[in-house]
Amino acid sequence: MAEEKVRKLKASGLPRLKMPEQNPLRRATNFEEVPYGVSLEMAMDEASRCLQCPKPRCMAACPVNIRIPEFIAEISKGDPKAAAEKLKMQTALPAVCGRVCPQESQCEGSCVLGLRGDPVAIGTLERFAADYVRLNNLEKLPDVEPSTGKKVAVIGCGPAGITAAADLAKAGHSVEIFEALHLPGGVLMYGIPQFRLPKEIVNYEVEQLKKLGVKIHLNYVIGKMETLDDLLEKFDAVFIGSGAGLPMFLNIPGENSVGVFSANEFLTRFNLMKAYDFPESGTTPVNAKNIITVGGGNVAMDASRTALRIGAKSTLVYRRAREQMPARAEEVHHAEQEGVVFNLLTNPKRVIADENGKVIGLECVKMELGEADSSGRKSVKEIPGSEFQIPCDAVVIAIGNRPNPLISMTAHGLNLTKKGTLECDPETLQTSIPSVFAGGDAVSGAATVISAMGQAKIAARSINKFLKGEPLKSENAATSAAGK
Repeated sequence: MAEEKVRKLKASGLPRLKMPEQNPLRRATNFEEVPYGVSLEMAMDEASRCLQCPKPRCMAACPVNIRIPEFIAEISKGDPKAAAEKLKMQTALPAVCGRVCPQESQCEGSCVLGLRGDPVAIGTLERFAADYVRLNNLEKLPDVEPSTGKKVAVIGCGPAGITAAADLAKAGHSVEIFEALHLPGGVLMYGIPQFRLPKEIVNYEVEQLKKLGVKIHLNYVIGKMETLDDLLEKFDAVFIGSGAGLPMFLNIPGENSVGVFSANEFLTRFNLMKAYDFPESGTTPVNAKNIITVGGGNVAMDASRTALRIGAKSTLVYRRAREQMPARAEEVHHAEQEGVVFNLLTNPKRVIADENGKVIGLECVKMELGEADSSGRKSVKEIPGSEFQIPCDAVVIAIGNRPNPLISMTAHGLNLTKKGTLECDPETLQTSIPSVFAGGDAVSGAATVISAMGQAKIAARSINKFLKGEPLKSENAATSAAGK
């Protein structure tokens, strides 16, 4: 106890832990993970900075309600195994969330220490605990309830599907996942680059899911091989976590030219098809030497940084200002460090192609900020006569995705919103079909990994109640809803 107090006293004056990273110029040429991770001693010092608040704001800000002070306390005592066990009680993907969650706007953004200084590096500590048990073969599976005899189908093996499947399996239900691609993981596999999320980590977490008894069917497209109606004949409930895999485009002239990619296709070539290993993998490579990425979110950062790593000049075009970019500040910083050229307040007008239909440039117009709208966000408008051209031989469109309508088109009675997302009760995530629930990007539209996981946990709780014949809403909630 005395040793812990000494450590806390020492740590109270320590600066926030910063993970060591690859040199920017070196990492821009490889697909190795950017941060190296931290030692146990470094993690203990950082964990000792935590104030262990009686009413932890960090926990309230976490979409999956991880008991953050509890796992951090275990690290401060030098027990990362116990920390990982506490994490696994709440999340099926701690090593993933520690790497890709927007902690700065959620748990760390709500840390009391951040009011006057630097918040606790919660994401780094989560990653450390998860990596420690994986690398030292210390993983302990969560407890599983006795079998209920109920069967649940999960559509999609991405963050939402994995989270729902894990919670439902722990509750004693028989769970089967139906994944359209040839590898499990969803956007964790095909969308997030290796240098930000090593695929061996995703594979490891999927293997832990299988050890809970979850069965995974790959290359299984619901809506083609079987419909939702078919699943409902064999399962007691269904969770739809199919994500938002249908890319959006700019709808500008020349967008069908050879060399224009959606970010989905571009990143999939390198994440699943390993185009950087061509010809060993037999995948058609992207031979472009001057690549423009259009967008300002995390996916745009991923695509532009991937372009650097295949030896191309990488330029980012975004119609708004830097402070309006939705990407994480860390990802923007890394992209700039590595050499991505930013053309901000710039809007694409036309893709320029040669006589063979191949991309040779992008015509753009400069933008300027206008008055703020009701949300406080400044509008943008074109500057007349400011058109100019940027030479390139490939354009990657990273402006968002929406849900693929295949499942809803082949199901009876499954209602959609005007945006094409699944219509669900906001409290229970039950769809218009009583035994079907949903969560993640299929409900919210393209969002973050952790928000998809948060919705999946809510849906899993509702499914558990549904299978037990319990009311999905509390009596107080139902009374309140009736009075509105």
